[in-house]
Amino acid sequence: MRANYLIVGSGLSALVFGALMAKAGRSVQVLEAHEHPGGFGHTFTMAQQYHFNAQLHYVWDCGEGQTVNRVLRQLGLDQAVTFERYDPNGFDHMRMPGYALDIPADAEQLMQRLTELFPDHALPIQRFIQEVQRVSQGLKCLSPPRRPGLMLNHLPAVLTTLRYYHSTLQDVFDRFSLPQAAQTLLALQWPDFLLPPNQLSFYAWVILFTGYQAGAFYPTQHFEQVINALVKVIESQGGEVITDMEVTNFLLDRKTVMGVMAIDRNTHEAREFFGETVICNIDPKRAAKLIGLELFSAAVQKRLDYDYSPSNYVAYCVVKDLDLRDYGFGPWNTFHSETADLNQAFARMYEQHDFSRPSFAITTPTLLTSASRDCPEDCQIVEFLTVANYDYFNQLYHRDRQAYRRQKDEILETMLDVVEKHYVPNFREHLVFKITGSPTTNERFCWCPQGNSYGSSLTPKNMGLGRLNYETSLQNFYFCNASSGYPGFAPTFWTGARLYQHLSGDSLLTVPRSEEVQR
Repeated sequence: MRANYLIVGSGLSALVFGALMAKAGRSVQVLEAHEHPGGFGHTFTMAQQYHFNAQLHYVWDCGEGQTVNRVLRQLGLDQAVTFERYDPNGFDHMRMPGYALDIPADAEQLMQRLTELFPDHALPIQRFIQEVQRVSQGLKCLSPPRRPGLMLNHLPAVLTTLRYYHSTLQDVFDRFSLPQAAQTLLALQWPDFLLPPNQLSFYAWVILFTGYQAGAFYPTQHFEQVINALVKVIESQGGEVITDMEVTNFLLDRKTVMGVMAIDRNTHEAREFFGETVICNIDPKRAAKLIGLELFSAAVQKRLDYDYSPSNYVAYCVVKDLDLRDYGFGPWNTFHSETADLNQAFARMYEQHDFSRPSFAITTPTLLTSASRDCPEDCQIVEFLTVANYDYFNQLYHRDRQAYRRQKDEILETMLDVVEKHYVPNFREHLVFKITGSPTTNERFCWCPQGNSYGSSLTPKNMGLGRLNYETSLQNFYFCNASSGYPGFAPTFWTGARLYQHLSGDSLLTVPRSEEVQR
């Protein structure tokens, strides 16, 4: 079979692209090395009754008319795949010793809450929040496809935005002289990026922060249904999603990619697959190495020279006969830090491997939707997430497996100490299941080099005009990956849909003039 589109990897952007092309009548074949499609969006089952999503926790840009909704509507899935909105009065609960802030959807309300906490800094807080809103508007004008008329109509916002091209979040905090505690409360969702303020692109922070202000969501039927729905569209149109099929090389005729060589991980049989166009969802740097970096243009080679994002540590837990809503949890995420300076907290955990005073995220999937799917009715899921250094855990894993497991357990125990001190005094008494994952877990199960969580790191260097996109300089070959777009649920929808729009000519992502920027 020679498909119109041979897609290598079944991450979310690839499934979105494949589903859109299949719906448009093109033949689609997807190859996936893992036993489950979906990349970091896949769901796995433990102890035959507990269901966990690999990485996704909450999502944005899912409201009416927004990117995810537009794609689902195009696929006829907008009524089947629905979303529950997090509490707009506080979708992120920021907690640190001496301070508590619930981040609301409304910017004016956020200013008011911060001003009440820091009355002596009311003016810089107001100016900072207003600047964030201007930069958010400017980024929408500058995002592709760029429209000169739109940029001219919002020129002040565009010029303000360009001022921060090389800025980290810390640079902007310093520019507005925000007090340290206010900086920490605003940046406590750093596990969403796995970077501290002094490394994180201000653009990346603004996009995510204002995106969640416009609506933070969770799938009504959990993430597994989203992945399954996209796969079903592909298969219902005659396409294939083949799992346990590991691509080992690309087949070329000079600078034209014709197909791939793959190994069936069950039978160990080598197979060749061909496509009129090959879409690469696996890591672009890894793919380029397989193909031969010298075959790419100098411009693409330069864009392929990105740094991988840091990796993470995650603990998946189940509690029984305990309602976490009685202890301050609900349709929101909780971010906790034992340290006021997030730059120091990050360095201590990532560089020194010291988790004695952790900064981490707490998410409770069971409380985000009434659809019972992830565990028995008398149980609730709670997950903990923080940063972890790949090199450290990889060396530990290969040198001393017992020490590796012990280190993972010790990190969880430290987090549970914090939980019992500040949130649920008897948490451990109700803990009936726990499993932890490290950067090496990411690498083994999600096939991400160095265990990276977000593809390329979200630093100013990787967020500018030189960021990799779908263009490869090779014939019949395109990238479609978090590193060639942007990481996260909504951005990967956008990445897949944008490539579909480019290759099909369908104006799926075109926003009506009346909706431009306001959305």
